[in-house]
Amino acid sequence: MNKFKLLFKIKKTVSVEFSILADTFYKMESTRKRLELTQYLVELFEKTPQEVISKIVYLLQGKLRPDFEGVELGVAEKLAIRAISKSSGIPIKKIEDEYRKGGDLGHAATVILEQKTQTTFLVEDITVERVYETLFKIAKLEGNRSQDMKMKYISSLLNDASPLEASFILKLLLGTLRLGIAENTVMDALAIAFSGNKENRKILEHAYNVSSDLGKVAEVLASEGLEGVKEFKIILFNPIRPMLADRVKSEQEAIEKMGSEFAAEYKLDGERVQLHIEGDKVVLFSRSLENISSYYPDIIEKIPKTIQAENIILEAEAVAINENTGEFLPFQELMHRRRKYKIEKAVTQYPITVNLFDVLYCNGKSCLELDYKERRKKMEKVVKENDFVKHIPMTIVKNENDIEDFFENSINAGSEGLMLKILDSPYQAGSRGSHWLKLKREYQNELGDSLDLVVIGGFFGKGRRTGNYGTLLLATYEEDEDTFTSICKVGTGFSDEDLDQLYQILNPKVTIKKNPRIDSEMESDVWFEPELVIEVVASEITLSPIHKAARDKIRKGAGLALRFPKFTGKMRIEKMAEDASTNEEVITLYQGQKKVAHDKSLM
Repeated sequence: MNKFKLLFKIKKTVSVEFSILADTFYKMESTRKRLELTQYLVELFEKTPQEVISKIVYLLQGKLRPDFEGVELGVAEKLAIRAISKSSGIPIKKIEDEYRKGGDLGHAATVILEQKTQTTFLVEDITVERVYETLFKIAKLEGNRSQDMKMKYISSLLNDASPLEASFILKLLLGTLRLGIAENTVMDALAIAFSGNKENRKILEHAYNVSSDLGKVAEVLASEGLEGVKEFKIILFNPIRPMLADRVKSEQEAIEKMGSEFAAEYKLDGERVQLHIEGDKVVLFSRSLENISSYYPDIIEKIPKTIQAENIILEAEAVAINENTGEFLPFQELMHRRRKYKIEKAVTQYPITVNLFDVLYCNGKSCLELDYKERRKKMEKVVKENDFVKHIPMTIVKNENDIEDFFENSINAGSEGLMLKILDSPYQAGSRGSHWLKLKREYQNELGDSLDLVVIGGFFGKGRRTGNYGTLLLATYEEDEDTFTSICKVGTGFSDEDLDQLYQILNPKVTIKKNPRIDSEMESDVWFEPELVIEVVASEITLSPIHKAARDKIRKGAGLALRFPKFTGKMRIEKMAEDASTNEEVITLYQGQKKVAHDKSLM
């Protein structure tokens, strides 16, 4: 701890000292057991005043506000190192050397500040409110002097912080706080702390699904109890967490799961967009709840003219098209719209259509409780089709032949396959289940489907790939542990353009040390922050003594790996890492393989 005594201390009324939060962070970093993590959170929430609970929940998630508000800190390591040097009086070179030892700048700050050579005579209390408000100021800074002001704010916190507090302040600033918890764990702890019953998590989950704001849910729970949380309703221009689909490999499997009659829609290869519209005001959100309105000025301009309702929330696929033929183009064409400048040129060069498939809210009322048939009917009634805005083709299927015929129509139109939906099912926001299924067979491989995997490591290329990453280490998402488990290396399917683009995207994500959420025995040349999701196909899934995906789930001491994986050319930039294929999905695919005996060949 800091060896220097403080001569004066400014007294201030506080709700929560930041040291309490830092101590909780420290204990949580020391375990991967979900019960222990939940208990630490329960203890924290029980001593948190209601005025501060939302801030603490945001900080636990490593953010300052819900994702859709787009508040990002944007603090670089070099700036943080300069701030540590200014606060401690220790040379930058010595701080960088300490950082390289462990690869964790927060831990390095703890060590450095133990050696602090500057005595602080006047210290202000470090509270959760002060840390949160200072981080918020940093996030809002722009302009020529913003870097200097950021360093000033950071240094002011570090001057007054203990080494442990400083460690976690820096991890929050850099986005490297890794506590091993997912939103479900936070909701479990909130339910226990404020209602005494973990089962009440379902009430919190519904509120979170319609608001996408866990901090707000916690604040209402602390101040109004469960009755207040039950009153959560859809708010226009606040995104709803999207409903997700399970996958099936065949028409027969779909019928076994869905029954004798259900809807089939084209599965388009575009970007899923949630449209919030009232009059001429339009706000667009991505699948990961990011505000993406700036990428689609053509939607903002054209969609209100087709709406015959006072206000509405719709779901759609924005799909790139060949303007001459009307043919759908691959998802990668949309990446050209992901730019800050010259968006008008991109709109002209890469035209799209908006293809609607659901309505979630209309004329001030939620449509989530309506069944699929009613929602589809309402959507078709209140939105007029034209050359730019269309309803995704849909039909009712009753047997394998119906599915096969519609599937062929879908593929011929340039789609990926089909979305299959139970006719009398409500919209289950934020959940994945068998009410919606996806059927894709565009890739002729044993799996019958592609996987969305997280890039966690890279290997330097040789020959013509020199200067790029020639091979990538990929992972699945383990929901229970909130970790990314290695499943394969992939080095095929990349064009030269792909490799150049991947290098540009991945290079800023390089870390000196492996992120603690990555579970991999295989070592790579470099590690990346687990953020980028890419699509991969493979010949089959095999048992592996090396890879960690679904470790011990099929056979003791073995995980699952992909055999002959290949990059499809698709970078799923619209997906968060936590939206990647899960170990449960991989286990389902493995068990569905026709030739399980092939798994004798261990990787």
